[in-house]
Amino acid sequence: MSEVFLLLLFILWLQFPPTKPKVPSAMCTRIEIFQLLHKYYQTGDLIIGMIGTQFGCMLDEIVFSEHPKTKFINQVLSVPKNYQQVLSLIFAVKEINENPKLLPNISLGFQIYDSYVNARMTHQNTLKLLSSLERIVPNFKCDMQKNLIAVIGGRNSDISLHIATILGTYKIPQISYCTLSPMVRAKTQLLSFYRMVPNEEYQYSGIVHLLLHFRWIWIGIVTADDENGERFVQTLMPMLSQHGICTAFTEKTPAIAQAVEMLLSIETLNVKAISISNSKVKVYVVNARPQIITCLTWLIYLSAMLEDLSTVSMGKVWIMTAQWDFSFQTMQRYFDIEIFNGALSVAIHSSEVLEFHNFLQIQHPNMHKGDAFFRVFWEKAFNCLFSDSNEDKESSDTCTGQEKLENLPGILFEMSMTGQSYSVYNAVYAIAQTLHKIYKSKPNFITFVDRGLLDPSSLQPWQLHPFLKDISFNNSVGDTVAFDENGELASGFDIINWVTLPNQSLLKRKVGRMNPRTVQGEQFTIYEEAITWHNMFNEVLPLSVCNDNCHPGYSRKKKEGKPFCCYDCNPCPDGKFSDQNDMDDCSRCPGDQFPNKNRDQCLPKDLNFLSFTEPLGITLLLLASSFSLISALVLGIFIKNRNTPIVKANNQDLTYSLLISLFLCFFCSLLFIGQPKIMTCYLRQIAFGIIFSVAVSCVLAKTITVVLAFMATKPGSRMRKWVGKRLANSILLGCSLIQVSICAVWLCTAPPFPDLDMHSVAEEIVVECNEGSITMFYCVLGYLGFLAVISFTVAFLARNLPDSFNEAKFITFSMLVFCSVWLSFIPAYLSTKGKYMVAVEIFAILASSAGLLGCIFSPKCYIIILKPGLNTKDQLIRRY
Repeated sequence: MSEVFLLLLFILWLQFPPTKPKVPSAMCTRIEIFQLLHKYYQTGDLIIGMIGTQFGCMLDEIVFSEHPKTKFINQVLSVPKNYQQVLSLIFAVKEINENPKLLPNISLGFQIYDSYVNARMTHQNTLKLLSSLERIVPNFKCDMQKNLIAVIGGRNSDISLHIATILGTYKIPQISYCTLSPMVRAKTQLLSFYRMVPNEEYQYSGIVHLLLHFRWIWIGIVTADDENGERFVQTLMPMLSQHGICTAFTEKTPAIAQAVEMLLSIETLNVKAISISNSKVKVYVVNARPQIITCLTWLIYLSAMLEDLSTVSMGKVWIMTAQWDFSFQTMQRYFDIEIFNGALSVAIHSSEVLEFHNFLQIQHPNMHKGDAFFRVFWEKAFNCLFSDSNEDKESSDTCTGQEKLENLPGILFEMSMTGQSYSVYNAVYAIAQTLHKIYKSKPNFITFVDRGLLDPSSLQPWQLHPFLKDISFNNSVGDTVAFDENGELASGFDIINWVTLPNQSLLKRKVGRMNPRTVQGEQFTIYEEAITWHNMFNEVLPLSVCNDNCHPGYSRKKKEGKPFCCYDCNPCPDGKFSDQNDMDDCSRCPGDQFPNKNRDQCLPKDLNFLSFTEPLGITLLLLASSFSLISALVLGIFIKNRNTPIVKANNQDLTYSLLISLFLCFFCSLLFIGQPKIMTCYLRQIAFGIIFSVAVSCVLAKTITVVLAFMATKPGSRMRKWVGKRLANSILLGCSLIQVSICAVWLCTAPPFPDLDMHSVAEEIVVECNEGSITMFYCVLGYLGFLAVISFTVAFLARNLPDSFNEAKFITFSMLVFCSVWLSFIPAYLSTKGKYMVAVEIFAILASSAGLLGCIFSPKCYIIILKPGLNTKDQLIRRY
């Protein structure tokens, strides 16, 4: 039978349900006969009731124009795997009855009905558990009264609540084996209700931990369009957001009433297919209640009729909640289960009960006399009919009874105990252990039972509660079974990896555990290497993000109007780096490091200072040495020719002082080369300021001397008394002492010191001399500039005096060069960093000093060396 044909049959069945079969008896309705067929009763001193869920049905709406009655329409769904829960109860009762140490001489029986996933049917069958006869008479007592001691059920919160509203009236303990959703009034009014499953909050926490472990931050949520689905979304989404996980969309599967409309609406179908086939969303969290999985499966395959199946559903990671046990209805047995290959599910903790596997292997139709569930299960599971069946046998094989359960595909039946079956198994043992504890608490209980003096039926169900609440024991596989203060199982969840095989069988691997009751750090464990992913991932961990990760060297920037998981990647700005994926912001490197070109790591900075070994330092060293040598040479020439008129003219002592100060100026520039030390930092600016002040003071004194000399030659002039070495020396000493005083104050208040500048140059640490007080530094420069301006002004005013007797023109030009150099020095100095700032200052010192040396002394050296004939007194007087 093709898949498309199955889909069409399902749609037609929903639209045109089969007609009602004939009622074989006038005394009862068809639904009552249907219920009588689907029950299983085994006698015992104490009876455990069970409301299971193997079938589903649709019922007619009540019409008030006729006498009220329940009408059966048809059996809709059959889930063969759910019958394992019945077998689990039977197996547990059998073990307890055969155990001489547990409830000796007292037998347990059971009575099983089905809920049919329907409120009316659930209420009706719950009342039948309370009744003595087949008719519903709950409070009627007779000799055939069965001693119902507890009830196990139901499959979900709705069914459990229907059961609890009746059992709570009689205070009969009810243990649900798969109810995870919070139940209304469970803590306040449903005092007889227990759950053989952990708190649902642990399941949400497990899902969040699972997503965070695999860094899945862009997911889709699939849930039902009902109250339970809304509660699931409202509980899970805040936890996801709190942990940085975004929800791309929330897809709600339709309720049963909406199923036909959805399946027949191509437009609606397209919308849901596009939502599920979102290429960027690789991970789906599914609130895996059976009806949701049914709708989701149909949606996937109906969507495949419109689009390529691989683009719609393949290559996804399905994360299922604990309600799922990979059970398909018989009408879905031909579906390709590969779509769920590699799925992960949070599952009720279970352990393998070895004897249960052997128990399943020997199951045979002849073993279940009176079990109305078994024949239907066998026929649906093996797609056959027994020879005495009243149904049409033309399209089905005949059941031989020799079929083996281990040959069934995993989607229909598993040979290992499922989580729900394990919960049923533990629930039966919890009841038995409670009864054992009660009877042992009575004096001489064993003696009374042996003599037949104690009637087990005298025990009332309400007497179980004080003992059941505090029950704690280890089951046959060593797991601890106990209830917490809320009547829930004090345990956690398993994480299961589902691997599908081509023959419709499956492997169920336990790959992790979520148990908040364990020690900190071990509450969540996952064995990633044990997980088998969908084959479209080629065994590579799937990714589910809104966009690609921001690699190192980039930081995330939120996209406007998008969830916080969607972002752009911006390169790190200058001076910052990021060394991990998806950094919210780039970080600054430590002060002694800088980011590399890719800005994904920090590199150590090199020391930045003007070294004697680098080309720039060598060049400046050679220049300073050369100019110093020239200064010394000029000084030697002047000393050798000290008796000549050109040397004697204009104060010979000032000339020597100027040459010596220029010599020292060239040498003081060497203090700026090399790694700064404490002493060099003290001497740099101080020596430079004082020596230059002496040089400029000499120039100023020479200029003033020339001016006074010419003024003194005038008849009757009073300036003659000022002409001489006293005035020149006073000017030199006075101007120099002022600069010395400034430097002394500087050294005493905030002297320069070696410093490391981490930020001026991105990739280097600038080793420099911190000026200490920048104000005092500029005071030194300012005073030096003041002397230079005064010297330039005086020399400019005296430029027209006779050249043979004064140097006014040369001094004017030299001071022009000097001022030009230092005016250009200030902006150049402020605009450079590191060793280049030092180089600019050295250049300014050398250039200004060379300007003074060249402009003032080169004309005199020319005459002394090349034109000695002009260096005579007669020649100078004649020229005058």
